[in-house]
Amino acid sequence: MSSGGDSLPKRAPEKQEEQGNNAPAVGIRGRVKHVTWAWFLSTMSTGGLSIALAETPHKFHGLYTIGLIIFLFDLCLFTLLCVCMLARAVLHFHHFKKSFTHPAESYFLGSFYLSISVIIGSVQLYGVTYGPGYPWLISTINVLYWIYAAVSLLNSLLQYYVLLAYSAVRPVPFLPSAFLVGYSAMLTGTISSLIAGHQPPGRATAIIISGCAYQGFGWIISLICTAFVIKNLMENGLPPAHLRPGLFIPVGAGAYTIVALIGQANAIPETYGYFAAHPAAKSILQTIALFGGIFLWLFSFWIFAIAVMVNASVMGKMPFALTWWAFIFPNVGFTLSTVMVGRELGSEVILWVGSVMTALLVAIWWVAFVGCVRAVWLKRIVWPGKDEDKDR
Repeated sequence: MSSGGDSLPKRAPEKQEEQGNNAPAVGIRGRVKHVTWAWFLSTMSTGGLSIALAETPHKFHGLYTIGLIIFLFDLCLFTLLCVCMLARAVLHFHHFKKSFTHPAESYFLGSFYLSISVIIGSVQLYGVTYGPGYPWLISTINVLYWIYAAVSLLNSLLQYYVLLAYSAVRPVPFLPSAFLVGYSAMLTGTISSLIAGHQPPGRATAIIISGCAYQGFGWIISLICTAFVIKNLMENGLPPAHLRPGLFIPVGAGAYTIVALIGQANAIPETYGYFAAHPAAKSILQTIALFGGIFLWLFSFWIFAIAVMVNASVMGKMPFALTWWAFIFPNVGFTLSTVMVGRELGSEVILWVGSVMTALLVAIWWVAFVGCVRAVWLKRIVWPGKDEDKDR
């Protein structure tokens, strides 16, 4: 995942903005110009953490409140970023317009939609699954699901088309952040697995079937992207230190697919439609989902282990970049998939592994959060020549 477009052609030196603390004073208006789409990596990861806390198997008194606070913080942060993006569009329209046609930033547009997906998932978990479950909220979530399904699919179509037709860079480079385009549609399937079991049978059936289709669509795109990532690593070697957290992104493709398939199978309404006519279907699909999930889990672990080794080799030498948030969101999926496999197998050992992974996610979130605040304060990001828009 490129947080600075290092693999893209650079502008001529005389056209580049002065950088860092040696640059003239930059006010709020000047800094808003450099609030890029990559900032939504922070909200999709924060929202993902709230989901992981809600689903962790070993809970203690007050954990629900902690997770709810993180979710509300995520909502506030998402709102703030949306306001900054709106201000950027109004104050720097031409610069903002280019964010859709330059791969270094445009690939990160998917993180905006992913942030919405985890908000919907958190509303489900804290408002319905483990919350009051008001009928109006259940109906609202159903509407939000279908709106997100339509918008995420439209985005996955238009974003690739815009880059193919109007990219500011030729050839259009493949960057690990390209995963986010397919991820935004793929998370429709994950949301479906969270909400279907609490919807009326008719709605649940439609959500499960559509979610399965979306999950397959996103996973296949991610599988293609994974092949490109491995090919690029073989040809070009390891990326710069600050870009290496992006290598965790492929972990989430298989992991969220495990979550989606097992969750969808468990949410099947046995007395409705196709499933009423085929009473054995739910049991069969639950078995297929579990063993299909186990089949995918080791591949996700393999990618995870490689990413850990690659990042551990530069520990202490990695300057902060917004890609640090990639330490969290993909591994939320990996944690949830581990927990779901443990629940299905009734394995307390696997469930404890999932709980430890959740605790590690909290620790890593704090590292990323402190690093992010510090980088803003020290003018290392949201500053001329420092962000994903520096090649424009």
